[in-house]
Amino acid sequence: MKHIISILVLCLLVSSCKTEEKQTVKRDGYYITGIAPGVYNGIRAYLEKTDEKGRKIAIDTAIVMNEKFVFDGKTVSPEMLNLRINSVKGVIPLIIENAEITVTVNKDNMTGSKVEGSKANSALNLYNEKSSELNAKRFKIGGQLRAIQKKDINTNTSELQAAMVDISKQIEDFPYEFISKNKDNVFSVIQLQQLSKTKTADFSKIESTLNSLSEEQQNSVAANTLKNQIQIKKLEKAAVGATEIGRIAPPFTAPTPDGKQLALNDVKGKLTLIDFWASWCKPCRRENPNVVKVYNKYHSKGLEIISVSLDGSRNQKDPKAAWMKAIEDDKLTWSHVSNLNYFNDPVAKAYNIRSIPATFLLDKDGKIVAKNLRGDALEKKVAEYLN
Repeated sequence: MKHIISILVLCLLVSSCKTEEKQTVKRDGYYITGIAPGVYNGIRAYLEKTDEKGRKIAIDTAIVMNEKFVFDGKTVSPEMLNLRINSVKGVIPLIIENAEITVTVNKDNMTGSKVEGSKANSALNLYNEKSSELNAKRFKIGGQLRAIQKKDINTNTSELQAAMVDISKQIEDFPYEFISKNKDNVFSVIQLQQLSKTKTADFSKIESTLNSLSEEQQNSVAANTLKNQIQIKKLEKAAVGATEIGRIAPPFTAPTPDGKQLALNDVKGKLTLIDFWASWCKPCRRENPNVVKVYNKYHSKGLEIISVSLDGSRNQKDPKAAWMKAIEDDKLTWSHVSNLNYFNDPVAKAYNIRSIPATFLLDKDGKIVAKNLRGDALEKKVAEYLN
């Protein structure tokens, strides 16, 4: 009997070892364990990303049970997301990668939560800690300056002003200094992605920093995506500069309604209006009668118009037919071109068109003299040149 019991005990031990082995098997996706003391059963947790328009989109959802929750999935490329929990204030950023990650939730404020379990998230935690220290120093100096100004004290603040300049420079340089010390960490690629989204993004600096990372990080999916985004941003920035008032308008050639090719240089008059519009654009259609009036009044004096249609949206069954019908209905008797490719039209790209209607007024030499004029403002500007 004792022998049988010993065998049973041995079997149980072997079984336990096998179970433990299963638990420690390496995963090929992400497995995020949330420890949420004080958070009630049934509360939902979300992994959210921000789209190009700034909207928050939940890409995964979990439910808190017994003060725990789990996200289990797979990502093609590491990315920074926000973790949000209903009833808990704030969010906490974390880098999702195919690894086991643990989040210990602070039920009073998500910003006080702790993320552990991956090299990238360790770097993110350190980055946020150092960044907070620098911002706290700047806030302290700013407070000292404000206190002096508020009391109207005749005190020399040159030292504080110099300190403010210094700490501001440190904050500006900090991301790149941190990345230079973490060249083999995917966090560095993700941080460069974040920098590329800022209004003051220096794309040349971002690109050179990206090229300084380890070979593995440079060849990652995230890095290649960022490289493409940088090239697009550079082209957009160049387009903005190329269409400033005083610059020669970028030349272009595009198809007419009858399929022939028409160039801007073939149309230019004493004054030329480039009009970006579309049949589906209600503001454009409302403005068309005014453009017709100006054209009829000043065409004989040298005004030419070339309209570039951005028809071709996926919602249109027959964009060419809609384009041609709008030309006829609105009595637009001047030159028309379109690649029928919506905002991806190469002419729209060259002129950095983000919304329509959009107009550019060129003098006889092709120099841009005004932009985005409508109504009486358009007629007044045309009259300045042709009356």
